[in-house]
Amino acid sequence: MAIMGKIRTALTGALARMVGNAIALFTRFLTAARINWIGTEPIPRQRLYFANHTSNADFVLLWTALPAALRARTRPVAAADYWLKSRLRAFVGRDVFRAVLIDRNPETRSEDPVELMCRAVDEGASLILFPEGKRNMGPERLLSFKTGLYHFARARPEIDLVPTWLQNLNHVMPKGEVVPVPLICSVSFGAPLHLAPGEDKAAFLARAHAALLALADQVEAPDERR
Repeated sequence: MAIMGKIRTALTGALARMVGNAIALFTRFLTAARINWIGTEPIPRQRLYFANHTSNADFVLLWTALPAALRARTRPVAAADYWLKSRLRAFVGRDVFRAVLIDRNPETRSEDPVELMCRAVDEGASLILFPEGKRNMGPERLLSFKTGLYHFARARPEIDLVPTWLQNLNHVMPKGEVVPVPLICSVSFGAPLHLAPGEDKAAFLARAHAALLALADQVEAPDERR
């Protein structure tokens, strides 16, 4: 039985890698994404990439934008209720993307989301996080940030926090649509942030929010900001 379990694990891992490569190729073909390393370089360093959130495909595009060596060690932080809805989603979320799955309902969760993130980092992973906490479907460019980013920065102050702006993906996969629309997108990485000594929660979240908007201003055309 132990041998059969190892065989199943090996087969699942091989299939997950094949599916991950296929997703990366398809995403690059669909979006023709431009990758802009503006304030940092794609170096082998543990990081948390925090980005704006307008589409369910956001973390797929960001994950795909990373060089293969970085992508292999980068895990998105994602909602368990979405990714565990079916066996297929569970396979993609848990095995392909190796997502850190969190329970968004404080009343039912058994583990603290920040502790799960810290555990993944302690095991060698980098992370992808959407600090708005939900998709932004309104006119605001960026919603206010939830507190998780601050609590993580406080728990692991040595980890780079890299603002990442995703452009046009909400037009590739609009809400309620099943078939994606090919469109050029961009993924822009800014200068890393860290929690400053003595910096409180409100000040840090405001600074991180402003850094992401400033990055957006660098990469978006004026008419796209209206």
